Amino acid sequence: MLLCVGGGIAAYKACETARLLVKAGAQVRAALTPAAQKFVSPLTFQALTGEHVATDLFSAEQELAAGHIALSDWAELALVAPATANLLARLRLGQADDVAAATLLAIEPRKWLLAPAMNEKMWASAAVQENLRILRERGARVVGPAVGEMAERTHVGPGRLAEPEVIAAAVEVLLGPHDFEGVPVLVTAGPTREAFDPVRFLSNPSSGRMGFALAEAARDRGAQVTLISGPTELPPVSGVKQVGVVSAEELAKAVDEHLDGVRVVVMAAAVADQRPADRAPQKIKKKEGEEVVRLVRTPDILAGLGARPQHPLLVGFAAETENLEENAREKLAKKNLDLIVANDAGAFGQEQSRVVILGKDGARAELSGSKLALAHAVWNMVRERLPR
Repeated sequence: MLLCVGGGIAAYKACETARLLVKAGAQVRAALTPAAQKFVSPLTFQALTGEHVATDLFSAEQELAAGHIALSDWAELALVAPATANLLARLRLGQADDVAAATLLAIEPRKWLLAPAMNEKMWASAAVQENLRILRERGARVVGPAVGEMAERTHVGPGRLAEPEVIAAAVEVLLGPHDFEGVPVLVTAGPTREAFDPVRFLSNPSSGRMGFALAEAARDRGAQVTLISGPTELPPVSGVKQVGVVSAEELAKAVDEHLDGVRVVVMAAAVADQRPADRAPQKIKKKEGEEVVRLVRTPDILAGLGARPQHPLLVGFAAETENLEENAREKLAKKNLDLIVANDAGAFGQEQSRVVILGKDGARAELSGSKLALAHAVWNMVRERLPR
């Protein structure tokens, strides 16, 4: 594994990350940017990994011993920690002005695992988010950032480097066995929009992050993933077939069209239960007095799948404001699901979540963490119930 260390105060955590990876059995070689060497010593990584450390793109000795192209051919995975704002920008542009960047450019982006770290204001900038979106579209994977206190102490927010244990766990997933190799799965995500007129609609605040994390986790475990999503601002998940929909009826139609051969359906979309009975062809103008909108039910996609004599393994979601487990168990039984993931409706849009996963076989798991960590937990429970 190639560990590329960017120049930020969080570089000290890369030392512990290297130690954990070596302890887990990985062969690790490090490449440090010139800025990283202002924060950590190459000698530290040499002692931790027992391997030569690449520091200078123009060193005749280093290039002779293990040139950056040879290093790129050797690496099964390239971990960039910390991935600073500057390093992300240079990777997007394809700059190769130091040994870390040059080596990374000779490795396919799908073998990159980026661990961003920077001040929360930098993290929120449009430029950083655009750079990261492009890198993800090229195939790069991302872990973190975490939310917490910044180096300045007076700043708190997203941007902290993920803890070494979290990064090591993400590496283990990427390099671990593909327990869903070749398994066709279908995931739905995001909200639906039910139009009143051309400019107004009935919807909910779902961000789609959970569904996208489920698709990403399934892809990383070897599954053939179809992701059907309502309107979101999330970048596409590389390596996944993605279908865009707007309304519940469009979602139901898309699920039916892509169901052939699917072995697992995970309905993480926040589907509207009702839609306006009539959609006005033009914008509805204000009127005097009260106005009444008549609503009708939208298709119950999960119930329809569960009622089929032969159906895939079904996983549903329940966002509740009260009686979380009671309502989730009722939905589990009523819709003939195999698993249901229950969470508080107030978690919409949050990076971290707390959920309870219930199984029709009586299983119960209470978990909290990032959307991606929870996604892997869901797939772990699916794997246990999926016929070989």
